[in-house]
Amino acid sequence: MRITEHPILDFGNPRMVQFTFEGRCLEGVEGEPIAAALHAAGIRLLRHSPGGRPRGLFCAIGNCSSCYMVVDGVPNVRTCVEPLRQGMVVCRQHGHGDLP
Repeated sequence: MRITEHPILDFGNPRMVQFTFEGRCLEGVEGEPIAAALHAAGIRLLRHSPGGRPRGLFCAIGNCSSCYMVVDGVPNVRTCVEPLRQGMVVCRQHGHGDLP
Protein backbone atom coordinates (compact mmCIF):
# COMPACT_ATOMS: atom_id res chain seq x y z
CA MET A 1 0.00 0.00 0.00
CA ARG A 2 2.84 2.40 -0.74
CA ILE A 3 3.41 4.37 -3.94
CA THR A 4 6.89 3.53 -5.18
CA GLU A 5 6.73 4.89 -8.73
CA HIS A 6 5.23 8.14 -9.96
CA PRO A 7 5.31 9.83 -13.39
CA ILE A 8 6.37 13.20 -11.94
CA LEU A 9 7.75 12.70 -8.42
CA ASP A 10 11.11 11.11 -7.66
CA PHE A 11 11.12 9.29 -4.34
CA GLY A 12 14.85 8.65 -4.48
CA ASN A 13 16.20 5.84 -2.34
CA PRO A 14 14.23 6.05 0.93
CA ARG A 15 15.83 4.83 4.15
CA MET A 16 13.71 2.13 5.75
CA VAL A 17 13.52 1.96 9.56
CA GLN A 18 11.97 -0.53 11.97
CA PHE A 19 9.41 0.38 14.61
CA THR A 20 7.07 -1.53 16.91
CA PHE A 21 3.29 -1.34 16.73
CA GLU A 22 1.29 -3.18 19.39
CA GLY A 23 4.18 -5.64 19.83
CA ARG A 24 4.66 -6.24 16.08
CA CYS A 25 7.85 -5.22 14.34
CA LEU A 26 7.03 -3.14 11.24
CA GLU A 27 9.01 -1.19 8.70
CA GLY A 28 8.45 2.27 7.23
CA VAL A 29 10.21 5.10 5.46
CA GLU A 30 12.23 7.29 7.83
CA GLY A 31 10.57 10.69 8.23
CA GLU A 32 7.19 9.76 6.82
CA PRO A 33 4.23 10.30 9.15
CA ILE A 34 3.69 7.38 11.53
CA ALA A 35 0.08 7.09 10.29
CA ALA A 36 1.33 6.72 6.69
CA ALA A 37 3.67 3.89 7.70
CA LEU A 38 0.79 2.15 9.51
CA HIS A 39 -1.50 2.66 6.49
CA ALA A 40 1.16 1.16 4.21
CA ALA A 41 1.27 -1.86 6.55
CA GLY A 42 -2.50 -2.30 6.21
CA ILE A 43 -3.40 -0.86 9.62
CA ARG A 44 -6.43 1.43 9.44
CA LEU A 45 -7.70 1.53 13.04
CA LEU A 46 -5.57 4.03 14.94
CA ARG A 47 -7.49 4.62 18.16
CA HIS A 48 -10.81 4.59 19.95
CA SER A 49 -12.52 7.84 20.91
CA PRO A 50 -13.56 8.50 24.53
CA GLY A 51 -16.97 7.11 23.56
CA GLY A 52 -15.35 3.90 22.31
CA ARG A 53 -15.82 4.57 18.59
CA PRO A 54 -13.03 3.43 16.24
CA ARG A 55 -11.00 6.16 14.55
CA GLY A 56 -8.66 6.15 11.58
CA LEU A 57 -6.74 8.69 9.55
CA PHE A 58 -9.04 11.65 8.86
CA CYS A 59 -7.58 15.13 8.33
CA ALA A 60 -3.90 14.16 7.84
CA ILE A 61 -2.77 17.70 8.85
CA GLY A 62 -2.83 17.51 12.66
CA ASN A 63 -6.10 19.40 13.24
CA CYS A 64 -8.44 16.66 14.44
CA SER A 65 -7.84 14.04 17.12
CA SER A 66 -8.57 10.92 15.09
CA CYS A 67 -4.94 9.83 14.83
CA TYR A 68 -3.92 10.28 18.48
CA MET A 69 -1.75 7.37 19.58
CA VAL A 70 0.72 6.55 22.33
CA VAL A 71 4.26 6.94 20.95
CA ASP A 72 7.23 5.96 23.11
CA GLY A 73 4.94 6.10 26.16
CA VAL A 74 3.57 9.59 25.40
CA PRO A 75 -0.19 9.81 24.76
CA ASN A 76 -2.00 12.14 22.34
CA VAL A 77 0.70 12.15 19.66
CA ARG A 78 -0.71 13.29 16.31
CA THR A 79 0.61 10.43 14.19
CA CYS A 80 -0.51 12.04 10.92
CA VAL A 81 2.25 14.64 11.29
CA GLU A 82 4.77 12.95 13.62
CA PRO A 83 7.81 11.73 11.63
CA LEU A 84 8.73 8.06 11.87
CA ARG A 85 12.09 7.29 13.48
CA GLN A 86 14.04 4.11 14.04
CA GLY A 87 12.93 2.13 17.10
CA MET A 88 9.69 3.98 17.91
CA VAL A 89 7.13 2.11 19.99
CA VAL A 90 3.58 2.90 18.88
CA CYS A 91 0.34 1.74 20.54
CA ARG A 92 -3.34 2.45 20.01
CA GLN A 93 -4.87 4.91 22.40
CA HIS A 94 -8.22 4.39 24.08
CA GLY A 95 -10.07 7.53 25.12
CA HIS A 96 -8.13 10.54 26.30
CA GLY A 97 -4.93 8.63 27.04
CA ASP A 98 -3.11 8.27 30.34
CA LEU A 99 -0.20 10.53 31.13
CA PRO A 100 3.01 8.72 32.17
